Amino acid sequence: MTAAATPAPRPGPTIRARLGRALPYLLLAPGLLWLLFFYVLPAVQMFTYSISEGDLATGFTMTFSLSAYAEALDRFSSQFLNSIIYGGLATILCLLIGFPVAYTIAFRGGRYKSLILFLVIAPFFTSFLIRTISWKILLGDEGPVLGPLKHSLGILPGSFSLLGTPVAQLFGLTYNFLPFMILPLYVALEKIDVRILEAAGDLYANRAAAFRRITLPLALPGVFAGSLLTFIPAMGDYINAELLGNPSTRMIGNVIQNRLLIQNDYPVGSALSFILMAAILIAVTIYARALGTEQLTG
Repeated sequence: MTAAATPAPRPGPTIRARLGRALPYLLLAPGLLWLLFFYVLPAVQMFTYSISEGDLATGFTMTFSLSAYAEALDRFSSQFLNSIIYGGLATILCLLIGFPVAYTIAFRGGRYKSLILFLVIAPFFTSFLIRTISWKILLGDEGPVLGPLKHSLGILPGSFSLLGTPVAQLFGLTYNFLPFMILPLYVALEKIDVRILEAAGDLYANRAAAFRRITLPLALPGVFAGSLLTFIPAMGDYINAELLGNPSTRMIGNVIQNRLLIQNDYPVGSALSFILMAAILIAVTIYARALGTEQLTG
């Protein structure tokens, strides 16, 4: 009786198979390393500053004290409120202006889509600071807008001014962040199959009903993404408030910039930054649930 033959050893994975399994991780590695060194580690360092005491001359000692957070909330609550108000209003204005623009590009752009999209992103070829300074010139008392209205047409009194007002600051925020709203909206609207809208018309739905029940729900991911891309940087902006606003319209970004770069008050500046991040995270979570877009957040 012959002994049973031993099974042949199963060949191990080839080098190509191993490389194929490791390839996604290799592609992720540069981005993960970038986030680690330029976001995670600085954030950890900033958190240690926020629970430390001392100054730049004598050094900072980590005491786990929350006095910096208490001072930040007690002294700068109005600036936090300004950031929420101006960031929210700028986001709403960007949505009201950007949705018709994105809708027109997606459904009526035709062969001019590329040209219109280029015009939308054209401001990005200029520095953010220069664009804001341009608004300062545009809205100046003797600028191309108010000058003719005051002197040539006599519509406005000579003492009328826009610079240093909440209106000028809101104009600057809306203009600078409008492309961040238009592009996600365009991507979401461009994906909508026109045949669905035609089917709605065949079922006796007018344009308003088709927009309310089909176009708008399908565009919500774009509304969500555009609102995030607009609201988050607008909340932390300080250039528009510095150049177009006044001391009463200063936002929390102005305070953080002053504390970290001018006064070298790292504990309070770091605490303000973490409070701002927490406030944005809470606002985004509430907004995502209100829109019903939980699938976009996980």
